Amino acid sequence: MRLLAYEAMPGAVALVYGEELMKHRLSDQHPLQPIRVKLAVELIRSTGLIEHAHLIPPRSAALAELQLVHSAEYVDLVRKLSDPAQRGRVPPDLVDAAGFASADNPISDELHEGAALVVGATLIGAEAVESGAALHAFSPSGGLHHAHRARASGFCTYDDPAIACQWLKDRGHRVAYVDVDVHHGDGVEDIFYSDPDVLTISLHESGRYLFPGTGFPQDSGTGKGKGAAANLPFMPFAWDEPWLEGLEKVVPALLRRFKPTVLVTQDGCDTHYLDPLAHLAASTRIWPRVGKLFHELAHELCEGRWLALGGGGYAIYEVVPRAWTLFFAEMVERPDLAADLNDPSSPLPAAEVQDRVRAALRKDLRTLSEVHGLDFG
Repeated sequence: MRLLAYEAMPGAVALVYGEELMKHRLSDQHPLQPIRVKLAVELIRSTGLIEHAHLIPPRSAALAELQLVHSAEYVDLVRKLSDPAQRGRVPPDLVDAAGFASADNPISDELHEGAALVVGATLIGAEAVESGAALHAFSPSGGLHHAHRARASGFCTYDDPAIACQWLKDRGHRVAYVDVDVHHGDGVEDIFYSDPDVLTISLHESGRYLFPGTGFPQDSGTGKGKGAAANLPFMPFAWDEPWLEGLEKVVPALLRRFKPTVLVTQDGCDTHYLDPLAHLAASTRIWPRVGKLFHELAHELCEGRWLALGGGGYAIYEVVPRAWTLFFAEMVERPDLAADLNDPSSPLPAAEVQDRVRAALRKDLRTLSEVHGLDFG
């Protein structure tokens, strides 16, 4: 384990960030722009919240760490594609099979280096929480949850949440992973789909309407991992109230039954009504509730151990900095410092749309209750 950048302090909150994370830039035109992470950290700093945390620089993940969940062949391929001298010698069929023929996952000279820095930042947070150097840690550059064992997908080259979960599991933890990004956390779920020691929960816009087209209530794991995956999809235009209802009915009950020793959360803020890549209608007003719920569950079940990651969020200037600052304010227990960042009001869809959203939620909660043997109301 590498030495952290500050002395262990009981109850400390770590924020993992450094300018080198700006290398995780897929292309100038790509929706996933690292500037959003920088803007969030700058707002955390300007509100005074940074005074209640420790800023830790990132590091690059080692090859062995990347291979905790990715195949050695895939990691080697990413490194070759990142090298202009070797790139042209990679057979096109391998490029296609590994997901890099898609415009979602462009190839660049800094592909491996940038993605490995994101993984390293997330692992710095995991190390801090696992060692006791920090009680909670936030790595806003992380949360790249679509990458699979040997395939890039959905803007994600290396799956830092899955790597962190595996790293924590290898140290004896029962890991609960909760993903509230608008897109299904398919990569993490797939990697642990048969693993009884890692619980994956994903709340997302239904795959009937949005990438990656997966994550339905009946999808609950396989083999020894049966029941260790849970999915709650939402209809388009779901707003704050039904979204929070789903979160608060499903997540605490599943976590209390699973009894994790560490909580990992992916906190993509692309559920917002201004996000250009999805169709939900939540506001920033969900984020204090999300942060508070995760905070309380971490203390109730995991002796406070909580690793929080960023994720999606493509309203780069209007939403991402405010959402993650509101969330972080709950981590450091100073919501008063960010209260004025909330949206002035929560938009509501038309009455008939509200009825469809609520009916779909009731149906999916009933299915989840049947699949998992719990009463979600």
